[in-house]
Amino acid sequence: MPSHRLIPALLVMFGSVVLAADPAPVATRATADYVPPELAELTKPASSELRELVERFETDRAELQRFYSVKNSALYRRRMREFYQAWQQRLGQVAFLTLGPEGRIDATLLRSQLTYELRLLDREEKRAQETAPLLPFAESIAQLQESRRMMQPVDGKATAAALARMRLELEEARAGLEAALKAAKGAPEAGPLPITTTRIIAYRAANRLTDLRKSLDDWFKHYDGYDPVFSWWNRAPYKALGEALDGYGKFLREKIVGVEPGKDEPIIGDPIGRDGLVAELQHEMIPYTPEELIAIANREFAWCDAEWKRAAREMGYGDDWKAALEKVKQDYVEPGHQPELVRDLALEAIKFVEDRQLVTIPPLAADIWRLRMMPPAQQKVAPFFLGGNDILVSYPTDTMDEDEKLQSLRANNIHFARATVFHELLPGHHLQYYYQARVNQHRELFTTPFWVEGWALWWEFQMWDLHFPRSPEDRIGMLFWRTHRCARIIFSLNFHLGKWTPQQCIDFLVDRVGHERASATGEVRRSFNGDYSPLYQVGYMMGALQLRALHAELVTPGRMTDRQFHDGIMQGGSMPIEMVRAHLKQELLPPDFVPAWRFAD
Repeated sequence: MPSHRLIPALLVMFGSVVLAADPAPVATRATADYVPPELAELTKPASSELRELVERFETDRAELQRFYSVKNSALYRRRMREFYQAWQQRLGQVAFLTLGPEGRIDATLLRSQLTYELRLLDREEKRAQETAPLLPFAESIAQLQESRRMMQPVDGKATAAALARMRLELEEARAGLEAALKAAKGAPEAGPLPITTTRIIAYRAANRLTDLRKSLDDWFKHYDGYDPVFSWWNRAPYKALGEALDGYGKFLREKIVGVEPGKDEPIIGDPIGRDGLVAELQHEMIPYTPEELIAIANREFAWCDAEWKRAAREMGYGDDWKAALEKVKQDYVEPGHQPELVRDLALEAIKFVEDRQLVTIPPLAADIWRLRMMPPAQQKVAPFFLGGNDILVSYPTDTMDEDEKLQSLRANNIHFARATVFHELLPGHHLQYYYQARVNQHRELFTTPFWVEGWALWWEFQMWDLHFPRSPEDRIGMLFWRTHRCARIIFSLNFHLGKWTPQQCIDFLVDRVGHERASATGEVRRSFNGDYSPLYQVGYMMGALQLRALHAELVTPGRMTDRQFHDGIMQGGSMPIEMVRAHLKQELLPPDFVPAWRFAD
């Protein structure tokens, strides 16, 4: 590849060089400024009467889950179901009408959380039934660990026999799957009956095998060497079963799921279906159907399309927004200079927000954040920046091949970064982390992507409206992300509805948003192969739209200033935005509250 493709011209923005040499405030600010002046305010009691109740629930649940450590076993599901049902009964005894606005919010949130947890147990039980033919030994492994937790005496001879039996059950299940593979190729043979399954169920089973292996190892190591009789009986059958579990997991991943050794794992995911999406939306207090959300996303897409064309025309490309986007992607800094760019963009955004008194940014939040480079392996699932306490910068390394380097440079260009840095740092996620650790910490239990990601994207809305982008190239940088968030709703909901495959999702991001194929693949892999909730990708745009509607309700008519509005959101804690609305308005929720705020109509 010609070297000029990797080394662009000197970066200039707004007529001046971006890579400044002035020290950051953290280098000059007095340390005493990090001590809050309003210490007297911190001595006031918690705002919610139910704060300790919520904290007690969360702590007690964590204790139970630490004890019943074999997740998704029958005993785990039974004990957690009993726990949630008991809490529902006790919560019903709280004198709701005596509570103030914040107490009612917590009572409503906890009631919703308990209902949701019980629905999740139902979902887990159904999935356990679907994987049972592939994992007939799963409950037996769980029972070994659970018997140890109950401190029941161990019979080494009996457990050795149980281990041998489990290995036979595993071998029978594997033989059934191998028979199904042969039958699918048109070569059925006499032998075990074929076991039919799907890639998704096999993927789920392979992941469960990893957890079961850990439970088996933990159980064996507890006794081995401390009980010589146990070791004498169990060491050989334990080793044989462990090797069989490892081989079976490899078989499931390679022969059923389709993982090729030495290559990236295929994107499989685990669609939850329409009923699952409806349950998730109820928990998030979003009174819309999946289909209505897709329609809203398409409406926002139409706005983006018009803005794309307007910016492209200003750049001299007519309505060819893809050509304008291609020009923007070629505007990146020399390798090695991305940290300097991020630093200056962060300081610029902080000054922009503070000059306009949009939100309170305490000195400690403004100064104390770190910048770290993202490892190449992580960039396969996070091709762009990540943020929170720190900002992780996605950028090419010398270990990547030339095509990977170029795609990473293009995907993390100057104008994309200008919209990403404040999203991840200030006033975006870093400010959230600051307040979450200090105010209404108990509401971490109710955290939601509609609050977490909605807040950060809302600032992209705000910065756009306040003319933070000063050129059509900057606007295209912001439009790329805004369009991307519309696309996230469409591809993730269609996937969970069973309408789209992961490959269709990737193609959609490339064709409709203008992603590099590598970054589109990483985005879809992150969405479906990771541990994100099914509505996580929906939360960005829908959370921002909720905050936009709330801003129009409270700030536009003058009932609050921008600073009061944004500070109030941060001080209320993480929770569904409809509860943020109740918090800002100090509403007295009724005992039978049902979410009904049609924020996007």
